[in-house]
Amino acid sequence: MSVIGTDEIAIDEPEHYDWPALVGDLNRLLRLKTTPIGMKMFATRAEMEAVPRIRRPKDIHTTDQIVAQAARLGWTVGITAGDLVGAQCSAVIGLSPRDDRWLSGKNMAGVWFETIEDSAAHQAAMDLVPFGQYEAMAVSPLTSGRLDPPDICLVYATPGQMIILINGLQWSGYRKFEWSVVGESACADSWGRALKTGEPSLAIPCFAERRYGGVLDDELLMALPPKYLPRAIAGMERLAGNGLRYPIPQYGIQSDARAGLAVSYGS
Repeated sequence: MSVIGTDEIAIDEPEHYDWPALVGDLNRLLRLKTTPIGMKMFATRAEMEAVPRIRRPKDIHTTDQIVAQAARLGWTVGITAGDLVGAQCSAVIGLSPRDDRWLSGKNMAGVWFETIEDSAAHQAAMDLVPFGQYEAMAVSPLTSGRLDPPDICLVYATPGQMIILINGLQWSGYRKFEWSVVGESACADSWGRALKTGEPSLAIPCFAERRYGGVLDDELLMALPPKYLPRAIAGMERLAGNGLRYPIPQYGIQSDARAGLAVSYGS
């Protein structure tokens, strides 16, 4: 069951995704170090548990850990709110409500933010899936095809890889992307926002994602509906044909830049 947002540029959903080919193209063009994965919301727990070879947690986790089990270990994992450590995780994906205690940010005051007012402002700023539509969520490597299609794809990449991915999205039908940073709880900037809006969403993973989710020090996270992947790959292919590809070769900080600029930007 897809969470649909409003696109500034209409992009049709393909009838079929060739996941091994798409991930192969991403790895060829970007040399990713981390497995691209999908995330899918389910109206009922039973629908989630019907996913082939799905694992259910035996312990209590953060959502960051569940995402990491797919991205770092290649597992297909499904959860309900009861599998998560608290409402800060489950509210982002719409599995628990934004009640008064959650909105107050009381637990974060004096830890992440100076005052209770600062904490409440942070909670109000987060992008969340509306509560009441879903009972469960699952993540899985895209190449498994078990969430076909997922609601969103998650791509971890270095800043250099990420800008090429963004350039690919902007090759045709250019648009300016504008993203936000809530700071701690940055999963709201990535999968929370992408699920809520149906738009590509870039995030700087936060302390918790790195401490509990195994996100590497040099990684950013792009969450985007799967229909954007063929568009991004096609754009990156065209850019590569123009010599604009990853890895980006160093030109030299003391070299005469005119020859290189003439090739990439015209004289």
